Amino acid sequence: MPSSNLKPLLLLLLLLSALSLRGQQVVPLAGTPATLESYAAPQLGCAVIVCPGGSYCWLDYQHEGVEVAQWLQSNGISAYVLRYRVAGWWAWATHYRLLLRGHRYPDPLVDAQAAVSYLADSLHYATIGIMGFSAGGHLALLTAITDSRLAFAAPIYPVVSMSAPCTHKRSRRALLGEYRQYSQSLRDSLSLERRVTSSCPPVFTIGCKDDPVVDYHNFMLLDSALTVHGVSHYFNLYERGGHGFAVRRDKGSPQCQQWPPQFLQWLNRLPK
Repeated sequence: MPSSNLKPLLLLLLLLSALSLRGQQVVPLAGTPATLESYAAPQLGCAVIVCPGGSYCWLDYQHEGVEVAQWLQSNGISAYVLRYRVAGWWAWATHYRLLLRGHRYPDPLVDAQAAVSYLADSLHYATIGIMGFSAGGHLALLTAITDSRLAFAAPIYPVVSMSAPCTHKRSRRALLGEYRQYSQSLRDSLSLERRVTSSCPPVFTIGCKDDPVVDYHNFMLLDSALTVHGVSHYFNLYERGGHGFAVRRDKGSPQCQQWPPQFLQWLNRLPK
């Protein structure tokens, strides 16, 4: 075939390859303004809800959402990026929630539970897991603790405590609101190290000791709670890597960049 005829064919193949890693559709969820963006794999055996981080103030949707979903999809795992409700920049800058409710807890949890219901009841996935990053990791594990339909959770460099000295204060204020951030009972109820029980599904979690955003003691508290309650889990605390690397190869450290294959190995070992 002449080389001039190969160019259109090559462009078509590249286009098809790009389309295969795009979200097929954005699905509105019942009873909430949240949406799911679908990155379904050909084999529909397992689905993962992806919760981007952003301190419950905003969403790092591309970096910790779309790119993660594309990576899962490329490994044969269906992924659904959750665009859940967060406080927003305006709430953080102006404190307008002193007068108006705005978005706050339990809004993100309601959105995540609606996502689980959609995958379980409408798409009929037998195995559903949830993965989240930073504040999205807090939401992921909180959802897994409160919704028994989830088979596993993967909080990555997660916000964990809302009451310990290591708490991420921006996430706490954004999630709880201007007044309720001072409620000790609410802080305690949303501290994951206090919420873990023996019924928690298997957990994969990692973090870095040099994390400049979320104090690494959050990760240690979670590991201790999971251990005390006998929850099957994988935990790796890397010495270096910082925060916000997700699945990118140009961020973090060679150590923490090993978590994606480690997660796939862990997932393959879980009981089917």
